[in-house]
Amino acid sequence: MGEGDFFHLPVLSREAITGLAIRPGGHYLDVTVGGGGHSRLILAAAPDVRVTAVDQDEDALAAAQKQLVGFEGRVKFILSNFAAYDFSPDAFDGIIADLGVSSYHLDSPERGFSFRHTADLDMRMDRRQALTAAKIINHWDEKELADVFFHYGEERLSRRIARRIVEQRPFSTTTELAHAIANCVPGKYRHGRIHPATRVFQALRIAVNDELKSLETLLEKAPLSLVPDGRIAIISFHSLEDRLVKHSLRNSPLLKVLTKKPIIAQTDEIAQNQRSRSAKLRIAQREVG
Repeated sequence: MGEGDFFHLPVLSREAITGLAIRPGGHYLDVTVGGGGHSRLILAAAPDVRVTAVDQDEDALAAAQKQLVGFEGRVKFILSNFAAYDFSPDAFDGIIADLGVSSYHLDSPERGFSFRHTADLDMRMDRRQALTAAKIINHWDEKELADVFFHYGEERLSRRIARRIVEQRPFSTTTELAHAIANCVPGKYRHGRIHPATRVFQALRIAVNDELKSLETLLEKAPLSLVPDGRIAIISFHSLEDRLVKHSLRNSPLLKVLTKKPIIAQTDEIAQNQRSRSAKLRIAQREVG
């Protein structure tokens, strides 16, 4: 699958665009442009809108450039992790972050995000970095692995799984690892609602890409980049992210939270895109003065 096949159906797009209250002539920052879905809607929502589009995945950025053909001169593309982005003060009328893993990443065997396909243990969003899932699995000690599985995957059998991994490593493929995990947990766990490797794979992805630390950095820096009355909209997909977003927006001295409860996908969207079931949108506004 190449860059032309990059696919990510933006979730909660109606709610996010409405929540951002797009202004004519406004400048918006999309820190996770992905395939360009949200950015396209922002550009189309009002006249003369400009977007700065950021993504750490070169395939995503290339796909966004194709998706946003027709908006030349109104979009600036930047290859970067949003945590490393240089947030200028009072620069944007709105900021959006969609923290979800794209369909492309989950469905591309060679990226190693899913155990549905046999692939190298990779999981890097930014393939310029050195750390991969294989390096974590094969070189981190048992306690480090257990802590990652417990804190990032909320995996209650983290110690048992870490012990088995250390006993049986090295692992080179996603399916080898998933098979080892499934074989070391109790039968009722093995045949539960989700595959027993699901939480471990989530934890590994978060660790490889330093997702929570990057999110903390975004939440700290982004409010400074909003103009007065500018809005920030963040879509998260699991409880670790949502808790961070909820508390950071609420505790920021610069922001007023506009969503007492997170906005979730409606029935029609869930019917079209099952991955939207876990999405939560929170919106806040930069205070004036």
